[in-house]
Formats: sequence, structure tokens, C-alpha cells
Amino acid sequence: MNTKKLSLFSSVAICVGLIVATSCLSSLGSGIGSLGRSFIIPMFVVMILNMFVGISFAELNRLMPKANGGTSQYLMAGFGSFTSITANLAAYVVTMALTMTAELSMCGIVLRNLFFPSIDARIISMIILLVLFYVNWRGLDLFSKVQDLVVILLIGSMFLLGVIGTLKLGSGQVITQQSVPAVSGVSGCFQMASVAFWLFIGVEFVIPVAKDMKNPKRDVILAIAIGLALLFSVQSLLGNAMANYVDYAVLADDPTGTPHMTFATNMLGNVGKGWMGIITMLAAISTVNSMFAAPPRIMQGMAEDGNLPKIFYKENKNHVAFAGLTLMAVVTSGFIISNLAVSNGIAFVVLAASCLWLIDYIMIHAAVLVLRRRYPKAERNKYLVLGGIPQIVGIIGNIYMVYAIDVGESRILIYEISAAILAVIIAYAIIWCKFVVKKPLFKPMPLELINAEEEQDTISREDILWETL
Repeated sequence: MNTKKLSLFSSVAICVGLIVATSCLSSLGSGIGSLGRSFIIPMFVVMILNMFVGISFAELNRLMPKANGGTSQYLMAGFGSFTSITANLAAYVVTMALTMTAELSMCGIVLRNLFFPSIDARIISMIILLVLFYVNWRGLDLFSKVQDLVVILLIGSMFLLGVIGTLKLGSGQVITQQSVPAVSGVSGCFQMASVAFWLFIGVEFVIPVAKDMKNPKRDVILAIAIGLALLFSVQSLLGNAMANYVDYAVLADDPTGTPHMTFATNMLGNVGKGWMGIITMLAAISTVNSMFAAPPRIMQGMAEDGNLPKIFYKENKNHVAFAGLTLMAVVTSGFIISNLAVSNGIAFVVLAASCLWLIDYIMIHAAVLVLRRRYPKAERNKYLVLGGIPQIVGIIGNIYMVYAIDVGESRILIYEISAAILAVIIAYAIIWCKFVVKKPLFKPMPLELINAEEEQDTISREDILWETL
């Protein structure tokens, strides 16, 4: 049996490590450039919205502490197999594969430009992917050690750069802003909320490892709250520093597409450029490491519920759901080798997949409200119920994020790509449920079955779920 348990620190590292991606550093720069230092306002609002997401996930985890992977069973309990399959494949398989591709490819390009000009960026990306695949194949112990170290270095570096820039201690020239932010006022804050959202999305990645925590009842919500507060503080400090060394117009529309690199270079010259290159590598490692850890567990939970082939439920000798891990590695490798991530279309595909991630959040909030009505006496943290306000506000906020994902024709294209991805997943969900396992599309799974201890039941939970196969 795997006796390794995650500490609160490691749980926070998973939350922070997933969220702080290279794309977030770029989004922070463009947000500051577009709205000025006032970008901290939508950042704070979005942090609260994501805290509401965390509250909903924490309540569902309290209701179903024995769930493998978490999010699969949460939606199974609320709305049945069809919703669970559709939402989870969209948010945690498709989105994660595309995001991993973008992160690794961007990291490979930055490292090639800075340190290895004669090596194809794809080779660098693939080396990092294979190393992290091995780390996760070895199990939770090695994963947590790598994640803890990387997050300490990552957050520590971001904090130090923020302090140096805020106190104007850099070797570069401190500027007086000549540009007026492109957007301003209340309407500007609403407009930039969708940009700020990507600085905090992913807090729920601590859920798939909740069963491996030392004290999940306490640490799930604490890890989410501490992670969000830490990220808000560090990113606000770093954003303020950017405004001291880079003109708003350059941050908003950086010709290199990497405003964070421009900031570091302006502030500390080549030292800053190299330092930010290392931060870019650390951000990619922490993000991809978390993505290798969580989605395979989610797919394991889906397989346990009969929503994916049974192979995804099996584990290797290190207690790792190897099929899901391998699938993520193979798909991401294919995207990297094909150069998909450096094409103009990848941004639209990732944003489209992110729309599906937001839909998953909406369904999670809705599942909390449904299960409160269905199981009014179930164990919950009464201090976090708050009359349903986190769920209602969260649903409204997430719907707005989907609406504000982009503007004009770009938004239409994103919706079209989202619809195409969703159509394929819906087709799979219908075929799997109706013709393979032959079970109802929308029949909820009872909490009692989700929480059953297999080894203590006369008929095991797995036998019940797979008796039709």
C-alpha cells in the first residue's frame, strides 16, 4: 500500500504550480499594459471567484472523500454519466493536453533562444516532457519532492523580481509612464477580468490528490485559500514592478509576445533576461508536473465509474494510473513534434478549450446546489455554505468569463472550435453510455456507492460498475 501522504505545503505547491504557467506571466504583463496598475482590481475580483470554485470543490470532496480523481464522481453524483464524461474529458483531458503543449513549446523556444541556439526547440520541450513523465511514473513521493522544490524556486524568484522592481533597485532605467492604458474605468475592469482569470485558474488540481493528503478535511480548502492569496500577492507585486520599467503600450502589445521577458531585460539587463528564462522553465515544469499528476487520476476515477475503458483504472507498482499518464504524454508529444503550438491557431484552440473548462466550473457549482437539496443532512463544513452565494455568484461570473473570452470575430471562432470539440466528446459519451456499457445517460450515482469501501463490501464497487462489460 502507498503510505506516502502529502503535507499542506505540498498541497499548496500543487495549486500554485499548476496556475503559475508561462502563459500567466505573459498575461500579467499584457493586463498591466492594458489597464495599468488598476489591473489589480480585476485580479482581486477573479481571485474571489476562484475561491468560490475552491469552496465548491472542497464541499464536494467532503461529501465524497473516497472518490478517485474527484471531479468525475462529483458530476456523476449530481447529474449522471453523460455530464461527467462530457465535462471532464473537455476540461481535464483536451484542455490539459493543449495547455501542456503550449507551455512546453514556449519553454523550449525561450531556452533555445537564451542558452541553446543550435538545438531545435522541440527537442528541448521533449526532454522536459520525458523527464517529468518519468518523475510521475515513479509515483507520489518523487512527484511531491520535485514539485515542492520547483515551486519554492519559482515563487521565490517572482517575489524577488517583484521587490527589486517595486523598490526600483534594478540596474535598468526607471521610467515615467508616457502611455495612457488602452482601457480604463469600471468597464475596463470588467473587460480585463477575462485576462485576469487565467492568472488563477486551476485551483481544483489539488482535488485528485486529496486522498493522499495527511488531513484532507482541513487541507483541501486551506491549500486553495493559501495558494490563491499567495499568487495574488506575488503577481500583484510583480505587475507593479513591470509598470516601473516597461511602457504600458509595450506591455500591452509586446512585439516578441513575451512582455515578462522584456520587463526582466529592461530591469536587470542580461542577468534579468537569463533569470526570467529560468523562471519560464520553472513555470513550465511546475505546470506540466501538476498536469501529469492530476488528469490521470481523474481518468482513473472515470474508469472506476465505467465512463472510460477499464485500462485507465489500473495502476503500476508505484500506484500510478499509467494509462492516463501515458495518454497525456503521447498526445502532448504528438502536438509538440507537429509544431502545433507555434502556429497561429493554437491560441484559439487553447482559449476554446478553456471555455470548456469554465463550463466544468459552472457544472461543479450547480452540482453543489443539487446535492445540498438531495442530501440535506450529509456532512458539510457549515461555515462554507454561505447560503449558496459562492455557487450563484460563481456561476454568473463564469458565464461572463465565457462571454468575455475575446471580442468580435475572434470570439466567434473560439465558440466554433469549442462547439466542435464538445460535439466529438458528446458523441463519445452517447456511444459509450448507450451502446458499450448500456447505462442511463443522466442517472445520478448515489453517494453511498461512491463512498463505499471496496474491500468491506460483499459485492465490490468495481463489480457493480463493470458487471455490464
